[in-house]
Amino acid sequence: MIRKCTDEDLPALYAIINDAAQAYKGVIPEDRWHEPYMPMRELNQEIRDGIQFWGYESDGELIGVMGIQDKGDVALIRHAYVKTSRRGRGIGSRLLRHLEQMTGKPILIGTWADATWAIRFYEKHGYRLLSRKDTEHLLRQYWSVPDRQVATSVVLANAAWRPANKPAGSSA
Repeated sequence: MIRKCTDEDLPALYAIINDAAQAYKGVIPEDRWHEPYMPMRELNQEIRDGIQFWGYESDGELIGVMGIQDKGDVALIRHAYVKTSRRGRGIGSRLLRHLEQMTGKPILIGTWADATWAIRFYEKHGYRLLSRKDTEHLLRQYWSVPDRQVATSVVLANAAWRPANKPAGSSA
């Protein structure tokens, strides 16, 4: 079952995010890794900044989470994590499809450039990797991340996203 997360879910959100983020350890730049990967104060700030988390619940236990953030002309998919022990069962796919149905806006997703499994996941679901120039521009426009993270991240977009200066049907 997919449901909107509440304040009561904060401990489970925190646990799932920090469990699943262990996949990044030794993969993302060492200077960007820290324990815990997302401290509780950062999770609370992300929620205050407008990220709405949705969770996948099985047998009364939250086992996957994914956030969506409205940024005006686009929606961002943020913090997509499934408990390590429950990966590979379609939970992330179901959460992504659920969030996609919540908006008619173009969707952007940022992730670490070296998180090849995450990039493959989104590409499998119809997202395309954007150019370095577009990535840097969009990360600075829609996310609040340091320059080092901009330099080591990528942005993917669904088919609805078009650069501001390129009408539909024009070549990239």
